[in-house]
Amino acid sequence: MATPRISFEFFPPQTLDASFRLWETVQALAPMRPEFVSVTYGAGGTTRKLTHEAVTTIRRNYGLNVAAHLTCVDATRAETLAIAESYAEAGVTELVALRGDAPKGAARFTAHPDGFASSVELVEALAATGKFRLRVGAYPERHPDAADTMADVRWLKRKIDAGASSAITQFFFEAETFLRFRDLCAKEGIAAPIIPGILPITSWDGARKFALRCGANVPVWMDEAFAAAKRDGREELLSVALCTELCDTLIAEGVEDLQFYTLNRPHLTREVLRALGLAPEVTLEKVA
Repeated sequence: MATPRISFEFFPPQTLDASFRLWETVQALAPMRPEFVSVTYGAGGTTRKLTHEAVTTIRRNYGLNVAAHLTCVDATRAETLAIAESYAEAGVTELVALRGDAPKGAARFTAHPDGFASSVELVEALAATGKFRLRVGAYPERHPDAADTMADVRWLKRKIDAGASSAITQFFFEAETFLRFRDLCAKEGIAAPIIPGILPITSWDGARKFALRCGANVPVWMDEAFAAAKRDGREELLSVALCTELCDTLIAEGVEDLQFYTLNRPHLTREVLRALGLAPEVTLEKVA
């Protein structure tokens, strides 16, 4: 089996303490030799400036290949393309092009009157510039706005056909969820790499709530396992074991890339990579 490529997702800080945590996280994970790292946009595009600052600082100070998230939310086409151009001018050549979530307080996404109506339109416009390698989102379980999983698969194909080179999935808890989705994509003619999104669970309650919001299935056995682990004070041990087993199964099934959603907390991600034998032998201080 080939050694999988790894990547990390960070989110931009909105407070001084969060800023320290981000830079500690980047410093802790940079030695893991990621293929790339990405920086998210806040819901409704609320961290647009912070995302830009984080992306350019990581690229400049750590020499990492950084992919900036870019969404359609609450911006005109001209504004969105201007943001993309500012990344190109800063030497950032990878973008994660997403429709984006609805702004806080809104029930669902509504396109700006002069903005991009969908992620497909965004990808087409960015691809037309010829300046970026584009990644997009994918949903191995039904997106809340989709009719069914096949609708998600067909929409992903439209994004790939529009110019995206790969897709990164929403997180999931069981390997079979991703493998079924990968098979459906192959049958639909999608040849681009589909990178599974991996969530090391720092808080089961938090992960569970997020899963329910985004449509990810929460297995009953995980509820029971984390309840028992909490009683025994072994939540971290369980989290590392489950995440390692998930990744190991995916690698055995031919997965060549893994993206870790770090939540700007590097410790569990680092422990999983060590358990998989993917971490270089370096001594690093634990970041809580």
